[in-house]
Amino acid sequence: MTSLEVLLAALGWCTLMNLGMLTVTTLLLVVWGEAIGRLHQRWFRLEKRELQREYFRYLANYKLLLLVFNLVPYLALRLAMR
Repeated sequence: MTSLEVLLAALGWCTLMNLGMLTVTTLLLVVWGEAIGRLHQRWFRLEKRELQREYFRYLANYKLLLLVFNLVPYLALRLAMR
């Protein structure tokens, strides 16, 4: 295996793992959002509306970073190796 193939495989696995983490986090917030929200409201002393905004910001930033640092480099390298 060449180093580019190793890098391509690593980026592919990183993309899948991060996409899985994003999916699990999103599902947890959708299914158990109220219980998780109450816990986080106590920990961080945030109002419900503020907390929901922070959840949305977290998911949006995670997705953006996933695209920029995992998926786009993977696709670019995949296209370059054709």
